[in-house]
Amino acid sequence: MDFWQVLPAAIALVLIFEGVMPFISPNRWRNMLEVVGQMDDRIIRNIGLGSMLLGLTLLYWVN
Repeated sequence: MDFWQVLPAAIALVLIFEGVMPFISPNRWRNMLEVVGQMDDRIIRNIGLGSMLLGLTLLYWVN
């Protein structure tokens, strides 16, 4: 598969997964955003780093 074929599919999947929580439970999603808004920047960066490393690991494992 070509990169330009896979990229829109990957972005579409991210948007689908990101939209599940606010669709299913908007109140919990809003509360989660309030909690995240009160977190320290370092904690948010660590969560982001962990998420990226997990994504890279899964991508390597799949390919």
